[in-house]
Amino acid sequence: MLNIVLFGPPGAGKGTQAQFLANHFRLVHLSTGDMLRNEIAQKTDLGIIAKGLIDRGELVPDEMVIGMIDVKLKSSCDCNGFIFDGFPRTVAQAVTLDKLMAQYNKSIAGMVALEVDNQELITRLLERGKTSGRADDQDVSIIENRILIYNQKTAPLIDYYSAQHKFFPVEGVGTIAEITDRLIVTVSNFSN
Repeated sequence: MLNIVLFGPPGAGKGTQAQFLANHFRLVHLSTGDMLRNEIAQKTDLGIIAKGLIDRGELVPDEMVIGMIDVKLKSSCDCNGFIFDGFPRTVAQAVTLDKLMAQYNKSIAGMVALEVDNQELITRLLERGKTSGRADDQDVSIIENRILIYNQKTAPLIDYYSAQHKFFPVEGVGTIAEITDRLIVTVSNFSN
């Protein structure tokens, strides 16, 4: 079973690339962002809380996200694996994910990291904000705060997965097809 964490800062292209990787390797795409946006659209209690946090560029608490992931792991047991998009975002979440996966006799094969510089990220997110309707994609100060939170809380995952020999950086700049090809080669190399 192939279980991948797709990693990168906001605007790196995780959502786009996760779809291609999920299709290519026949994996279940678990996007915590999509799951949260669904909760927000349905105006659930979780969605109302999450919307307030996301609109300020803050992270949703671990227990909420982990609960959503657990439900998905239980409901998709007979697949080729999972691609985690937007999760884990902290070392504590990665440790919890490892424990959760172990309950289902699964483990993470690798973390593939899309590497993109900050100015490119800001440009991409502002461009996406023109059509996404997302408040967190339309304000430079919120975008910069998201990148700052990523660097403070999420980037330490590099050390966590590196210590397990599961960290695989990939250049995240170029055409979508070029980036997809780089990712497929990287995943193929560590999954064989």
